Order: sequence, then C-alpha cells, then structure tokens
Amino acid sequence: MSAAPLRVVIVGGVAGGMSAATRLRRLDESARITVYERGPEVSYANCGLPYYVGGVIAEREQLLLQTPESLHRRFRLDVHVRHEVVRIDTARRTVEVVDLVSGRRTTEEYDRLVLATGARPRRDEPQGALTARSLRTVEDADAIDAALRPGLPVVVVGGGYTGLEAVENLVARGAAVTLVQRGPQLLSPLDAEMAAPLLAEVRRQGVDVRLGVEVATTGADSVTLSNGTTVPAELLVEASGVMPETQLAHAAGIRIGETGGISVDALCRTSAPDVFAVGDGVEKSDLVGGGAALVTMAGLANRHGRMVADLIAGREESARPALGTGIVQAFGIAAAKTGWSERQLRDAGRDHYVVHVHPGSHAGYYPGAETLSMKLLADPATDRILGAQIIGRDGVDKRIDVVATAMQAGVPAAGLAHLELAYAPQFGAAKDAVNILGYVAENVRTGTTPTVQWHELDDALREGASLIDVRSVEEHANGAIPGAVNVPLDELRDRLGELPDGPLVVHCQVGLRGHIATRLLRQHGRDVRNLDGGYRTWRDATAVDG
Repeated sequence: MSAAPLRVVIVGGVAGGMSAATRLRRLDESARITVYERGPEVSYANCGLPYYVGGVIAEREQLLLQTPESLHRRFRLDVHVRHEVVRIDTARRTVEVVDLVSGRRTTEEYDRLVLATGARPRRDEPQGALTARSLRTVEDADAIDAALRPGLPVVVVGGGYTGLEAVENLVARGAAVTLVQRGPQLLSPLDAEMAAPLLAEVRRQGVDVRLGVEVATTGADSVTLSNGTTVPAELLVEASGVMPETQLAHAAGIRIGETGGISVDALCRTSAPDVFAVGDGVEKSDLVGGGAALVTMAGLANRHGRMVADLIAGREESARPALGTGIVQAFGIAAAKTGWSERQLRDAGRDHYVVHVHPGSHAGYYPGAETLSMKLLADPATDRILGAQIIGRDGVDKRIDVVATAMQAGVPAAGLAHLELAYAPQFGAAKDAVNILGYVAENVRTGTTPTVQWHELDDALREGASLIDVRSVEEHANGAIPGAVNVPLDELRDRLGELPDGPLVVHCQVGLRGHIATRLLRQHGRDVRNLDGGYRTWRDATAVDG
C-alpha cells in the first residue's frame, strides 16, 4: 500500500511562495501542493512595476510570469487567487481560507505549511479625495498608469529604492514630481557622501526634493507637509518602506522576532512544528552583525523558498547569513551597497576603518570611461570586509557583486587587491576598481598611508593641522577647501621649506596624488595624513551638509 501524498499548503504566491511550490514539484511529483494568494495575480514581476508605469516595459502581460492555469498545466499546482488564509491551527494542522469573491469559508489540512506572506507598506495610503497608491502590486501599477497625464502633479513619499524608481519613471511620463523624504538624505542605506551625487542628479532632472519632512495631511489637489508648506498633488505614490506581514503568524502563536519579522532558524523553520516561513516578512541572520535583521530582497525570498522545498523533500540545506546587497538606478546613476554602512558601524560602536576611491569604470584611454565613487569599510584588527557602497554610471553592478562575493567567501579587504578579474580596456583596467580598493585598504590598515576622513577634517584643522592641496593650480582655482594652501605635487620636493610647521593634512582630487604626497612627506620626517577620497569626497559630503 502506497503512502498518502504529502499535503503542502503555501500562503503567498509571489517570489518565495512560488519558488517553494515549483521547486517542490520538481522534486516530488506526488505531493499535493496548494497555494493561496489573496491578490488577483501570482508569480508577477514586482520589481518591474515602476518600469511598466514608465513605459520601459511596454506590455502589462510581460509582468505576469505565470497564471494559476499555466502553473497547473506545467506543475499541477492547485493555485487559488483572491483567497485569503485567515487562520492557522497549528495543533490540528489546518488553515481556514476565505474566498474573497464569494465569501465562502473552507478548511484545508496540511502536513507542511509555508508562510510567504511578504510585507506591507509601512504607512497606510492616506484617505481622502486625493488618489493615493503604493507601488507593490499589478493593480497599483494599473491605477497609477491610468491616472497619469503630462504635467500631472505627483508626490512620491519615500526616497529609497522603490521611491527613486517611481520618480524616474513618473518623470519619463511627463509628470511634475515632488519627492518627500522623511530623513536628511536619499537612500538611507548609504552614507550621506555616497548618496549625494544621486540627490544632485534627481534635482537636476527637475524633481522638487523635500528632505527632512513628512506628509501631514492631504487635500483634493494638494498635500501639506510637516513643516507647514503645501505642495500641489493630484496623485500620491506611497513608497516610504515596508514592514513584515505577520498578523496571521502572530495570531497562530508563532514566534515573532525582535525586528518585527517572523522568527526562523537556519532552516527557515518557525516555532510551530512543520511550519516554515520565507520572504520579506521573515527575519534573516545578518552576516556582519551576527544578529537578526530584516532584509527585503527578492533574491533572498526566491532562494529561501527553494531551500524550504529541498528540506520538505528530504534534502539537507540551510540558509546563509544575509548581506542585504542591493542596487538602484535613477536617471542613469546607479547606487549599490552590501553589508553595513559607516553609520550602522558607528551606532553599534564597532571599530572600523574607511576607504574612499574614485577609479574609472574602465581604462581611461578607452572612450566612455566614467568615474566610480567607491567606499569600503573593514575591521582594523582582522581586515574583514564589513560593507561597501558604490555609485556611478557604469560598472557599478559588477563591482558590488565582486565585493559581496568576497564577503561571503571571507576574503579580507587587502585580499581584493589579489583578485584576478576580467580585463579588456572597454570593461575595466589592468588594476580593476576592486583591486584598487584592496591596495588602498592595505595602505590604510598597515599605516603606510595614514588618512583622515571628510567628517574628521574640521577637527584636525582646529587641533592645529595645516591643509595642503597638492592638485594643480588650475584645479585649485576651480574649487578648493577653505584654508587649503596649494602646493602642486610635482613641486612638492622643491618647496618643502614653504610648508607650515606642525601636522599636515594633504589632499588631491580623489586621493592618489595625496597618497604619493603623504609617502614623500613622511620620508622627510613630517607628521602627515591624506584626506581619504580627496576633494571629490569632501565636496560631495559637504554638499549634503550644506
């Protein structure tokens, strides 16, 4: 007598849930797999929604990767849309389901339950005469698309990944966009000096950016901000972030973690027997800090869904700690990060050192090279990489992926110098941008070239250091740090006697000539440090402050 088929119920039919369902079917043809999704669509390209609004993705159907019918034909999955699981009984191993069209309630038994309930907008869409939408579902995208017309005043709330993508695509449709960001900068996962160039470009594109304020109230054709100012608006797009969708799990007595996400172990098992959880509503283990973290990335949701299917099918697997690697592009500028920011490290009181470099995206002599701004954070005791941020117009994605891979593999910061990376002049340089990060990191950590950070410069000068600009006379004339004395690098040996007594801070445009000057002056017995990242990093950072 054959065993009864395994009954697997999956709550949520997008990234994590559908990855679990389709992977499990490939491993177990006999399992009875039922998926409940409260929305009207399953397996849709959530990350593509802003680009459908902007017209980059021309056909709505391109967002719909699968339908309940196609999933049944190919995988024999029993997929129900507009069905909401409203109750879980972990003792009886049942779920209560409501058909949102008919109102009919049914009870389904399970042997294994997978929660992929995702996340919900951090703030509810404001009620009132003003049309307001988030940008998380195909229905949201349809509503925004239908409302748009050239010149339509739109307020986007939130300057993170989704908010910036929405802004770019709304501008492409001719809307007059105001971006409202609660914090003091765009892209809060990045440090201020790294996000600054993107802010400048967004404003250059005609977007009215309001920092440090929130939407207080909405009217029929305007919103009032927390500082009392009024902004015209006929459409509001809510993109101020998400929070885990945990009500269902909490009501079932499943443990919720300190971050507010569903608590799971390394196998994505919840506190309830045979109940797994994956996706944006679940805590992840943080690779840098070692604790729990909320990391809402589609790649992690898909990987964890696949892993849970493996476990249900009897395979051995476990989830790796997360780095939170992410990237966004707006108006041609890409910004990416992995691991922790300097702000996080400071808040945690964690010792670290910092490297800023500004190499080319490929060989400078080959046409089209763009400048990258790169930041690396590492542990001074172990040289473990703690985080990285990169911004630029070309080559950002592959560099952040290399650093993220190095972090997972345990490559130290100085070890980046030894990575063998693909080279041809149109793709990189003989010393790739990632290699340069490694070279500079080694110089900083070993004390070969002591540095001072942009935010430490004022204190150094107040304590008696003199600032020497070793750029050319022309560069100095085109923009200089107040109080800097210009002594071009090529004249430095001959003008040593002109330098002020006491400690020195030297700088150039991006740090390389400052490094050379630091080495020269140290060998002449001077107390000297290089301004990390040079004038360019200082300029970007102080543009934010000012």
